[in-house]
Amino acid sequence: MVNCDSAAVPKMEGILEAQQNKTSTVTSNIINNTKHKPVVAPRGKPKSGRVWKSEKKKFSSIIKTRGIRNSFAKKEELKAKLKYVKEMSDSIKAARQAEKEMKKQRRRDNLKRQEENQKKAEIVQVITNTKKLKKMKKKQLRMIEKRDTIVSK
Repeated sequence: MVNCDSAAVPKMEGILEAQQNKTSTVTSNIINNTKHKPVVAPRGKPKSGRVWKSEKKKFSSIIKTRGIRNSFAKKEELKAKLKYVKEMSDSIKAARQAEKEMKKQRRRDNLKRQEENQKKAEIVQVITNTKKLKKMKKKQLRMIEKRDTIVSK
């Protein structure tokens, strides 16, 4: 007969116990890991078909930075520069406006002078006999213009 030592032969209860200990440690590790990292479901294909677009985050979750703060002296310097730039742009705008106004005035003066010169150069023929007007054709009547014969200076 074969000599059976209880220490040398593993019992079924011992094997089951060992397996339960292993599985309990594995499940405890999984539970511990889920506390730190939440399980994220894999992202499926979007309905729109735009797979390159990432998911939007909530605005409240975005980390906000205060940005670089300037010293009082730098703020004053920036303010002075901005004021200088505004003054320069205003002066340039005013110069352009004045130039535009001068051009308008010059054009008005030129048109007035041109009109006066045309009046001086006109050849005038006074019609004393009004019966001639009745005999004239339509085209000739259109050419006739009324003028003041008395020139006041």
